[in-house]
Amino acid sequence: MAEPLELKKTLNLPKTDFPMKASLPQNEPKQLAAWQESHLYERILEARKGKPLFVLHDGPPYPTGEIHLGTGLNKILKDLVVKTKSMAGHCAPYVPGWDCHGLPIETQVEKELGGKGKVPPAEFRKLCREFAARFVELHKKDFKRLGVFGRWNDPYLTMSHDYEATIAGAFLDFVEKGYVYRGRKPVYWCIHDSTALAEAEVEYEDHTSPSIWVKFGVVGGGKGNAAKIGNDVSAVIWTTTPWTLPHNRALAFHPDFEYAVVETEKGSLLLATERIPALQAESGIKEARVRATLKGRDFEGMKFQHPFLPIQVAGILADYVTLDQGSGIVHTAPGHGADDFNSGQKYGLEIYAPIDDKGVYLEGLPEYKGKDVFTANPLIVKLLGERGALLGHHEFKHSYPHCWRCHNPVIFRATEQWFIKMDQAARGGSKTLRAEALEEIQRVKWIPAWGEDRMYEMIKERPDWNVSRQRFWGVPIIVFYCEACGKRLEDFKALRNVVKWFEKEGADAWYSHTPEELLPAGTKCVCGGAKWRKENDILDVWFDSGSSCLAVLTPKNGLVEPGQDWRPAEVYLEGPDQYRGWFHSSLLVAVGIKEKAPYKSVVTHGWTLDEHGRPMSKSLGNTLYPIEICERWGADLLRLWVASVEYQADVKMSERVMTQLSEAYRKIRNTFRFALSNLGDFNPSRDALPSGQLEEMDRWMLERTAELVRKCREWYAAYDFHRVYHAIHDFCVVDLSAFYYDVLKDRLYTKAAKSKSRRSAQTAVWKITSALVRLAAPILVFTTEEIWKYLPKSADDPESIHMSVFTEERALRTGIPADKVAEWELLSKVRGEALKALEAARNAKRINSGLEAKVIFELFTPEAEVSFLGLLRKYAQWLPALLIVSQVRVPPDSAGPLNTRVLHADTFRSEAIPGLGIRVIAAEGAKCERCWNYSTHVGENKRYPTICERCSEALDEIERDSSANVAVI
Repeated sequence: MAEPLELKKTLNLPKTDFPMKASLPQNEPKQLAAWQESHLYERILEARKGKPLFVLHDGPPYPTGEIHLGTGLNKILKDLVVKTKSMAGHCAPYVPGWDCHGLPIETQVEKELGGKGKVPPAEFRKLCREFAARFVELHKKDFKRLGVFGRWNDPYLTMSHDYEATIAGAFLDFVEKGYVYRGRKPVYWCIHDSTALAEAEVEYEDHTSPSIWVKFGVVGGGKGNAAKIGNDVSAVIWTTTPWTLPHNRALAFHPDFEYAVVETEKGSLLLATERIPALQAESGIKEARVRATLKGRDFEGMKFQHPFLPIQVAGILADYVTLDQGSGIVHTAPGHGADDFNSGQKYGLEIYAPIDDKGVYLEGLPEYKGKDVFTANPLIVKLLGERGALLGHHEFKHSYPHCWRCHNPVIFRATEQWFIKMDQAARGGSKTLRAEALEEIQRVKWIPAWGEDRMYEMIKERPDWNVSRQRFWGVPIIVFYCEACGKRLEDFKALRNVVKWFEKEGADAWYSHTPEELLPAGTKCVCGGAKWRKENDILDVWFDSGSSCLAVLTPKNGLVEPGQDWRPAEVYLEGPDQYRGWFHSSLLVAVGIKEKAPYKSVVTHGWTLDEHGRPMSKSLGNTLYPIEICERWGADLLRLWVASVEYQADVKMSERVMTQLSEAYRKIRNTFRFALSNLGDFNPSRDALPSGQLEEMDRWMLERTAELVRKCREWYAAYDFHRVYHAIHDFCVVDLSAFYYDVLKDRLYTKAAKSKSRRSAQTAVWKITSALVRLAAPILVFTTEEIWKYLPKSADDPESIHMSVFTEERALRTGIPADKVAEWELLSKVRGEALKALEAARNAKRINSGLEAKVIFELFTPEAEVSFLGLLRKYAQWLPALLIVSQVRVPPDSAGPLNTRVLHADTFRSEAIPGLGIRVIAAEGAKCERCWNYSTHVGENKRYPTICERCSEALDEIERDSSANVAVI
């Protein structure tokens, strides 16, 4: 007979080369290089060829500066969407893009040049293009470092020739449909950058303005009793923009408000009755006796004397007048405000705003002419005082519009601009652009749901779209004027010839070719003229990015189904500022040209804050940059953070958060490592057991895994990534590490390697791990690829985890009956209570470890006996392994009537399961040298006298297998 086996060598101790320490900052770049070398992204698309298409259309960031945490959050969220859809079986291409035109680039280039106007326009555009291209490459590198897959070798750029041609063509489409007009309207204007601004280019910041109360003397006119108040009365207005007073052309009254003539020590004053106390508080007026009250409508047509100019201004009516601030009479300068302008149009007032691009007065009194508007503010206040028209003056801190790039205060200024009409139907159509857009909003799925109301209200209330800018770096407005008569060229076939030039040379062609070169030969005006002058303005950068749905969602980019020339994207995903930005402009462009929203759903994420809820900024010293996080913790930790937060609200980040996530990551990684260390000798094609041959506990855990897969796939589909993260984390830590894998250790380590019992456990572990690693793959892109390399594969498993698909729920279902599932749920509950009893016994020094214990169950209520007696007896042989103890005794038939049973003093009474008692005593017998369980049968095996009966059975099987192998050889 062969010599007895060395006991230690008969154990199946865990073994794996999968490292315990991740070393993500060092290993992730190596994996990136391997992915790039193997063209993984392209192979994923090839593997999904012919599958249903899913398109997330990337909102283009500006290529300026390094990416910040908010940009990282955005890109990782998009990558989570794309990867989850790919692993759900969709073809999910991702074409990243950059918005390369506009003020952000111009500002940076001007800084490098040392100011504006240093080089000719063509050279300036060249420098802008080079600057944008440089930062596109830097951004690419950083985004790839985050584990984001995409078409990085060929992104879409708004400055590419094809894209610029698309923008120009889209503008001509709007013109041809009758939406576009040129008009003089007040627009946001940055006097620092000398350009009009879109609403999305305006941010509100605190600003201190002069708050003044000013008198306009009554000249006469009006209706009813108002006509009799006399010219000793002065109307009172309040303003925080004294610089607009030279351009005042009316005083606005609300038709339904009550106004009073009050006698004061500063004269007879006219204002809204409700605002008399405010006037007294801010002007120092002590007494105010009401002489008469009148309705606002009676002041329509009344004439008032301007406080320092030799003109009279009219009384008008307006429903935008409020009683929240001021006097209830609104100073109206039609050249400097939207409401003012509309009133001016209604009453035929002069749209007067003689201010140049730098905000300097071109006309006016010597006191302010030649000064910029903000310099003129105190000068005009002084002038009002000298003319006796100033009732009160103090500094007023309030929220005021500022330019988003230079952060200087902006003004409203009436200038000639190009506009798209919101309340105009396309030629041949019946619905206005506004009406069509509002209808489309209601067909889109908005996540969160409040996005629908927000977008609806914005579109409902917005003015006509100002699409012109006074800059160089952008797409020029394709308009030509006849040199002879000044008329615009309206031959659209001729105008579209310019688009062909853009396709060949980009928009730079506008600056490097004459009109006669750009237009078809012989193009003439209706007057017979053949000489043309080009428009100088460029298009709003939001029109550029809004046209991305036209330029990118195309067959050329593989983002439409076969046979389609265009289709909306499944989803847009950006921050909340894009409701007035890219979401907004994309909707208007798509509806205007395609008569359809460019997206089927819109997802919004919040802002990134520090742990105290403050926005991150360099000045506060609280910034954490994505690349810094990658270098310290790894990209997978950053991705884990993104997946862990409820991103639809503002999210917090700090070193403390990263430390906590590092611990969560360690636990997840260790769960996978345990599985891999017990699958080293497992070949799925050879060793996996069919579901019907699995042990009942293994079947139950596979059912639980199937349920996890079902829920996580639903949450992924709904973009609820934080639910997926928490479910995976809890399943790893609670269900697997603290329970199932803990219970399995004895079976995995001590059973014969090829035993059916151990193969059952390995089959379950392999299936669970295979499903779990796929669920985690969109989040932990590097770690799961590493796990995949060590995981035993099926014949059809791909080389990379990211080419695989999620495990189907049905593949994990084992057919275990529902009543069995319910029984195992109860057993897990019993186990939780038993662990508490064991912990109490350890603390009382009755045992040192669970294997030294014998657990005795006692039932002392009718309800507990009904619920648990049969269960405990049925699974009595499973209980020692389930509790990880040596022995368990369940209540015997001879336990006696409930009222005669006496609980031992050290019995643990369960609170979670009333009527259940658990007593822990020392296990009987001797300790098995091999498995460390205690047994009364240790010593019965003469060949192996130090082992228990369980190990005797295992060693018999091991020796039989060894003999069989020898015989085969």
